[in-house]
Amino acid sequence: MEVKIGIQNVVRELVVETNETAAAVEKLVSDAIADGGVLALTDGKGRRVVVPVASLAYVDFGGGVQGHVGFRS
Repeated sequence: MEVKIGIQNVVRELVVETNETAAAVEKLVSDAIADGGVLALTDGKGRRVVVPVASLAYVDFGGGVQGHVGFRS
């Protein structure tokens, strides 16, 4: 699943492709905000992304339509 993280005062968003479910990502974000610490995600290749929650502007995640190429009727 693709997770887009907006960071305050940064023009580009951070995009992480993770194997986590939407529910798991939502729990990670909620827990990080409640603790006031950092949001830590692991991408599909095992790399870790850590963002301080004080800098978060938004987190966009969820399933999308995949595998469609060309025109649809």
